[in-house]
This record gives sequence, structure tokens and C-alpha cells, in this order.
Amino acid sequence: MARARHSFGWWLARITLCLLGLFLAWNLWIFLHVLAWKWTNPSDTSFMDEQLSRLEATNPDAELRHEWVGYAQISPNLKRALVASEDAKFLDHDGFDWEGIQTAWEKNLKKGRIVAGGSTISQQLAKNLFLSSRRTPWRKAEEAIITVMLEAVMDKRRIFELYLNVIEWGNGVFGAEAAARHYYKVPASQLSAAQAARLAAMVTNPRYYDAHRSDRRLLRKAAIIQRRLPYAEVP
Repeated sequence: MARARHSFGWWLARITLCLLGLFLAWNLWIFLHVLAWKWTNPSDTSFMDEQLSRLEATNPDAELRHEWVGYAQISPNLKRALVASEDAKFLDHDGFDWEGIQTAWEKNLKKGRIVAGGSTISQQLAKNLFLSSRRTPWRKAEEAIITVMLEAVMDKRRIFELYLNVIEWGNGVFGAEAAARHYYKVPASQLSAAQAARLAAMVTNPRYYDAHRSDRRLLRKAAIIQRRLPYAEVP
């Protein structure tokens, strides 16, 4: 009996060490990518790969619409609109808006379901770059780890530049340049305040709003965002 318990404990320790090794290796791989992307641009992301696979399931020739543009080539209107909509304290926090998280938690408890996320721009970027769209405790924990990496390695301007270029903005549409051309037939640099506010309002549910561009909730939220533009601070 004692030998059996010893054998079980030995195997449990080995399995635990193996899992810990895999966890550390995975996060080292992520950290090296974060470090590289401080200076270089990612060609794709986890979210892009996931959505391309979804599109290819019905159309093998499907392609994503995505074009990288530099920070200076994106309208200040869109930058302000996204900060106003998604993360008003972006320049002040270290990756986590604890007050926003508490507010979202209270809203979700009141409604009995998830109606608010409280994720910052840095957290959203972490998820888009490396993780899936599935909501699991593991994903939220990993999202937090990657957020810490991003904030430690990059300045706010670079984090925001990556975010502007990789977030989903419609059915197979990723990044500010593709979104501006998809919805308004203009480059991202020429987006007006009204256009930028509408795009920012779409971020929470981009594929739905791509197909329902006159949705009342979208128009109402866009109007609110546009009023907040003058007060948004961006890198």
C-alpha cells in the first residue's frame, strides 16, 4: 500500500512538473512574440486565424480584408472614438481598469448574465493576438498574463497602434484601414468624427453590426461616442 501511494505521488509530481513546463514554455513563446512586435508588425493573429477558418468552412477561397497602416495614417477621430468607447482611462492605467471591472461585475450580477466586460484596450489586444473567442476562466487568466507582458514591454502608443490594426471590424474585416474602406470607401486617415464614432460603436459586436448597420443601438451608441470625442486623450 505504501509503495502504491509512493508511486502515485511520484507520477503526480512528474505530471505536475510537465504541465508547469508546458505552461512556462507557452508563455515564453508568447513573450518572445510580444518582444518582437515592439518593433515589427504581426502578419496575423489568433482571432484572424479563427475567423478565416470559419469563413473557409463555407467558402474555401475566402480571404480576410486586412491592411496594416502606421499610427500616423489613422484618423485622430478614430483614435479618440475608440478610447471614448472602449477605455477612457487607457493612458492612466497599467493594463487593468479595476474600477471598470468592478462596475462590469456589478452590472452582470444585476442582470444575471454577462452584459459588460470591463476589458481595457490592452486586454482586448492580448485576447486578439493570442487567444480564442471562447470565454473560459483559463482564457481570462492567460489574457491577464499577456496584458502584463504588453504593458511591460511596449508603450501606450505601440499598444494602441497594434490594437487599431488587428481588431475585428466585420465579417472577415480586420484593422482600421480595411474597416474604413469596407464601410466608407475611404482610407483610415480620412475618417470623419461621425464615421469614426460609428466604427467605434461596432467593436463590441462587429459581425452583427456589419449586417445590421442601421441598428438603433448602434446609432444611439455612436451618437454618445461622438459627443465624448473632444474629451478623449490618446497617445
